[in-house]
Amino acid sequence: MTPSLLVTAAALDVRRIGFAGLNSDGCECSVIDFSKWVGLQLGHLHDVLVRPDHPELTAECQEITQVDVESLALAPPLEQALRQFNQSVSNELNIGVGTSFCFCTDGQLHIRQVLHPEASKKNILLPECFYSFFDLRKEFKKCCPGSPEVSKLDVVAMTEYLNLDKNSPAFPYGASQVEDMGNIILRLISEPYNHQFSDPERVNYKFESGPCSKMELVDDNAVIRARGLPWQSSDQDIARFFKGLNIAKGGAALCLNAQGRRNGEALVRFVSEEHRDLALQRHKHHMGNRYIEVYKATGEDFLKIAGGTSNEVAQFLSKENQVIVRMRGLPFNVTTEEVLTFFGQHCPVTGGKEGVLFVTYPDSRPTGDAFVLFACEEYAQNALKKHKDLLGKRYIELFRSTAAEVQQVLNRYSSTPLIPLPTPPILPVLPQQFVPPTNIRDCIRLRGLPYAATIEDILEFLGEFSTDIRTHGVHMVLNHQGRPSGDAFIQMKSADRAFLAAQKCHKKTMKDRYVEVFQCSAEEMNFVLMGGTLNRNGLSPPPCKLPCLSPPSYSFPAPAAVMPTEAALYQPSMLLNPRTLQPSTAYYPAGAQLFMNYTAYYPSMQQRMDLYTQMILPGQCPKNGFAFKGPSS
Repeated sequence: MTPSLLVTAAALDVRRIGFAGLNSDGCECSVIDFSKWVGLQLGHLHDVLVRPDHPELTAECQEITQVDVESLALAPPLEQALRQFNQSVSNELNIGVGTSFCFCTDGQLHIRQVLHPEASKKNILLPECFYSFFDLRKEFKKCCPGSPEVSKLDVVAMTEYLNLDKNSPAFPYGASQVEDMGNIILRLISEPYNHQFSDPERVNYKFESGPCSKMELVDDNAVIRARGLPWQSSDQDIARFFKGLNIAKGGAALCLNAQGRRNGEALVRFVSEEHRDLALQRHKHHMGNRYIEVYKATGEDFLKIAGGTSNEVAQFLSKENQVIVRMRGLPFNVTTEEVLTFFGQHCPVTGGKEGVLFVTYPDSRPTGDAFVLFACEEYAQNALKKHKDLLGKRYIELFRSTAAEVQQVLNRYSSTPLIPLPTPPILPVLPQQFVPPTNIRDCIRLRGLPYAATIEDILEFLGEFSTDIRTHGVHMVLNHQGRPSGDAFIQMKSADRAFLAAQKCHKKTMKDRYVEVFQCSAEEMNFVLMGGTLNRNGLSPPPCKLPCLSPPSYSFPAPAAVMPTEAALYQPSMLLNPRTLQPSTAYYPAGAQLFMNYTAYYPSMQQRMDLYTQMILPGQCPKNGFAFKGPSS
């Protein structure tokens, strides 16, 4: 649709003349210059000052702009100046039925990088006319294909290309630019060009959430990574930070750490490379009191965070314009009806039972998390007021969430490894020379590791003793929820080296945490992994509610078969028969010795009691051979 009228406009921050004004953090609109044309007639020029929050001017700015500090301090604020603008346009252009107008600016910055961010920061609702505009540089390139590239065009270049006379320097700074833009437009719509302004640029009114499939193609040149976000920020806060730029539907993905909590980073997908480049110019702009770092990212990075394959999740997120709230800490036996009752009538859940999505492990065990949909912001805010209210005997944490967070959480739990009961027997594949004797204390246990500790961190922590680690001898231990437990077991080449490592590394610091190091045997390592405890005084049995079954000591039979390398727990075959897992990631340090990052799970209380019973009363264990059905919650 071609507008009836064009209004040429420039929004400037006169305090930053001579600097990177339109891209700088803290840039405020302090001058609005505009003129309009009707048919082939150029209208009057208007110059409106806007009072910034900090009206200071350098001598250079005052000389160039001819604006003094007193005039700027007496100017109306942005909201009042915009009202004056609307009134002026309506009166002079006689806007009525069948009549419309559209802005025309020199490039994207005036609308996208000045007016919209500034209005968003000051909670000003911009009139509808500011959500569409013509980029004179792009229109000029369409009309004159032989002109320089859009990135090299400006008012001066377009004026010279058309051989137009520049305006008198009597016009103030900004006003002369608007006047020249009017003359350029008059030339473009006249003979011999006869150009039509028919396809304006659009600014999204609001951010739209939505699902993203892992099979979706995402342009590598349209994604950024934002760092330093406040932990409580939502996708709407991210959209507000990038106000004026068009984020793709569902294109704001908050990143989670290993514990499932937000880590202050987000991947943002824009509609085009042009908008991505404008977003990069907001590097180190502020969100509240925090500055946000903005870097390039790839489509693959975005899909790792926001992509999903679950039909259940896709159906849950298919309801558009919904506000998502995450529930954490739910009782494992909670029902959908109890969740709906928890929120009550003041914040009804969209679609009733269909608006609640429980997060489960692959074997359908609950995780204690759920996501809930609300139809509007009011309902969501009422729901969030129930943060830490009780449901049953547990208090429930509530957080505003996003479609990408739903995908991340579901992806993480759906890929949690299990130890189910295998139907066929699994043959040992570990070479016999790697089988550890059970009565030699050639292992060490690290306790109190940072949850984010990696193999490299452990090798650095052990220092000179890292060369004494056996092949496949590093075992990172996870708890039954699949999260780091802070423990690791290391198999050393000899008991002497294990003893020295325990003596010299005990209570050394790793990432501001001191780590305890104990010498132990493979037997003790297996015992701890099955739920017992290990300290300097020896072994303590696993927790058990049957005191009559508490013997004074324990003895383990020699292992008749060896565990597969995928499980990496050197336990007697009577304790555990694991399923085949996918190969883990291998680590090759500088010494060319092979280390492997394996994981294990602490068994549940019932599994410990079954183990305890089997050791005392062989043949009477209800779970034949202790082939566990998977970690229990």
